[in-house]
Amino acid sequence: MTKRGIVVALLGALLAGCSALDAINPFASSGPKMAELKPFKATAEARVVWRDSIGKADVYAFTPAVVGSTVYAAGSDGSLARIDDGKQVWKINAGQPLSGGVGADRNLVVVGSPKGLLLAFSTDDGKLVWQAKATSEILAPPALGEGLVVIRTGDNRLAAYDVVDGRRKWIFQRPTPALSLRVTASPVIEGKYVFAGFPGGKLIAVSVANGAAVWEGTVALPKGATELERVADITSAPVIAGRAVCAVAYQGRVACFDLGNGNLVWARDMSSAAGLTIAKRHLYVTDDKGAVHALDMASGASLWKQDALSLRRVTAPVDHRGLVAVADVQGVVHFLNREDGSFAVRLATDGSPVVGNLQTADGTLLVQTSKGGVYAIEAQ
Repeated sequence: MTKRGIVVALLGALLAGCSALDAINPFASSGPKMAELKPFKATAEARVVWRDSIGKADVYAFTPAVVGSTVYAAGSDGSLARIDDGKQVWKINAGQPLSGGVGADRNLVVVGSPKGLLLAFSTDDGKLVWQAKATSEILAPPALGEGLVVIRTGDNRLAAYDVVDGRRKWIFQRPTPALSLRVTASPVIEGKYVFAGFPGGKLIAVSVANGAAVWEGTVALPKGATELERVADITSAPVIAGRAVCAVAYQGRVACFDLGNGNLVWARDMSSAAGLTIAKRHLYVTDDKGAVHALDMASGASLWKQDALSLRRVTAPVDHRGLVAVADVQGVVHFLNREDGSFAVRLATDGSPVVGNLQTADGTLLVQTSKGGVYAIEAQ
């Protein structure tokens, strides 16, 4: 079996409910079922400020890119659009299916294809500026910064391209286990480093200048008798606050490291494929059963846990106007009170799963659904 076949087989095991991991699939015929949404007394209000439509996500995870008050969104059919204050400035077709997007800065909006083609378009009019070939399919949004476009490919490599002409500057790769999860998380550029999580539970800081590994932190150590039990991958993007960079691994831990030298600050056991966020003194993470946790940023101590969204395939949390927002497999956006995790308000979209990360733009929360709906939501 090819490596791609092994990965697909593992994903099938994760989603089909044919192993001990059945609990993370809300549609499994056996095992626990996803929680039903129960009524509650709202303590906040939520409304849709504007909505738009882009192509369907198909089997991919699309996350909008935000630059100032401008939003860029893409769909698997090749659709790519610029939206300013809820109005489309332009919409193009990339000429081929898309699988990874979107990354953007003031000048470029960048997307990737299942065949490993990296496409950069002008933010002014959507015209193609350059294209480059990667080593594998591009599933994650490109990251732009420090004069580079940095991508993560399906074969777990990082590659950097010159933002002006698309010339490849460097490539980084490391040994990977026989089995690994599909990763749709963008790398993170911070100063002179590029941060990304890898299979086997490793968080790595790579030099922006030449792609060399600067330090490597262990978020999780693979455990178990079988290859499936030993999957301990970091599938979400790391988050940065001050001098700390934090990440979480599936079947592993959540851990924070010193940004400069990689020394471990603290760690605690937790399994998550969805991801985490930092807001002020708190770290919020969604575990693999759909529970949302609030941890103390300084020590990792537990502050609260909201587990009423069990098995609803909940996204990573996002801080929005003092509330903690997540979305689920039915396209419902939930806002939690930051102090205790209680439900503040809930808002439904188009009923399809929210797979990509939530974003914030100009005081609103951005949600892109699998059906291609793009919603700007305000809650307070």
